[in-house]
Amino acid sequence: MILRAPMSWTPVLDENAAATVSGRLLAALRRDIDDGQLTPGTKLPPHRDLAHQLGIGIGTVTSVYGEAARQGLLTATVGRGSFVADNVPRQGGHDGLIELSRNVPPLGLAQRRFGPTLARLGKRGDLNQLLDYAPPAGEEAHRRSAAAWLRRVSGLRDARADRLVITGGAQQAMSLVMDLLCRPGDTIMTEAATYFGIRSIAQEGGYRTLGLAMDEEGLLPDAFDRAAAAGARILYTLPTLQNPTGRIMGDARRAEIAAIARKHGVWIVEDDLYSIFATGNAPPPIAAYAPDRTFYIHGTSKAIAPGLRTGFLIVPDDDHLDRVLRRIRAHIYAPSAMGALIGSQWMEDGTADEIVAENQAEMLARGRMAAERLGPALSAPADPRSPHLWLPMSELEAERMAARAMRAGVEVTPPSAPLIDPSSISGVRLCLGPATDRAQLGVALDRVAAALDAARTEVAATVI
Repeated sequence: MILRAPMSWTPVLDENAAATVSGRLLAALRRDIDDGQLTPGTKLPPHRDLAHQLGIGIGTVTSVYGEAARQGLLTATVGRGSFVADNVPRQGGHDGLIELSRNVPPLGLAQRRFGPTLARLGKRGDLNQLLDYAPPAGEEAHRRSAAAWLRRVSGLRDARADRLVITGGAQQAMSLVMDLLCRPGDTIMTEAATYFGIRSIAQEGGYRTLGLAMDEEGLLPDAFDRAAAAGARILYTLPTLQNPTGRIMGDARRAEIAAIARKHGVWIVEDDLYSIFATGNAPPPIAAYAPDRTFYIHGTSKAIAPGLRTGFLIVPDDDHLDRVLRRIRAHIYAPSAMGALIGSQWMEDGTADEIVAENQAEMLARGRMAAERLGPALSAPADPRSPHLWLPMSELEAERMAARAMRAGVEVTPPSAPLIDPSSISGVRLCLGPATDRAQLGVALDRVAAALDAARTEVAATVI
């Protein structure tokens, strides 16, 4: 990417559109890139300057820039700013594009069971009762099914239905917890590279994020201890098949993290969505080591199907549970029961276990394909069934590789999206689930390999 000087970009927001200010600003950014007004490498105005210019909140600009980076419109680097990305995918130009950027399971396995399940549910005598408002924590039967399933598949043996809240996906569970624990200006500790959604939540809430150093087991206890001693009080972590690196935190490490949290009074927010792909190959969740300090998050999006929009939040005590439920009442009044109905039906009749087992086998096969085609460029995940893979490389190589892959028809996760501390880790994440089948994945992986070789050659020539 050739970086160009900052410009005085004055977006024109469509006042006739029904979208929010954020939606209109994102649409204006997309339009001006498509029209050529914003060319690749152009540096956009700082968040504060654009907010002042448009008379909107700085949080709105931050949120839009973050979403634009997730969609591949921008690249953002701490200390340098936000730049229009190379080879931005054009609106309506996704025909033929193979997407390896979204971390979702193959949907065909659930789709084949969906219709018959709906027909079977239609015969239930209590179905119409679900058209009324559910309790704020979700229907009791659904919570019991979810707790029993989590005890079986996650290793969290004391998962309790009376402490479990059903949410509209794991992202909503994360938002509820951060709204409960954080105030504007508070710091959320994370791994140096982490799930992009926590950055979105932090930007929207006015929280800071602090990326902590990692090794092959993920979060380093010493880095956590120092940050907690300096006053940070919330840790968001993915100890099993960490996103994006695929690392698994060992048993002793989890116990040490729990002890440090207890010593400093830190609240742990544990995202355990990917443990479903490491069955039998990972210790119990951190919540098993520190149940009194951990908000535990799981759900159906990665294990079964994201469209069910069903997350599970286990709260550590009754006081926090009451406060979470009050927030649910204030923001959405009651969760939807429909996704949870399908999920609980599948958990009870064994369908969920069948889908999980098939997804695990499919990810194992896809992971082997990736290892064959990408070879030593790939950082092997701690479990070969991981749905996401990590290719460590310099920031410059990552940006050029992603741009070349896009030109070849493959979309990968924007390199800057998962990075909280780009000075300590950099690379590209590949998601194996979105490809429609293994044949399409093979085509995509070959294109990624070619893009990687070309990017490294180009960077080497530039350095020389």
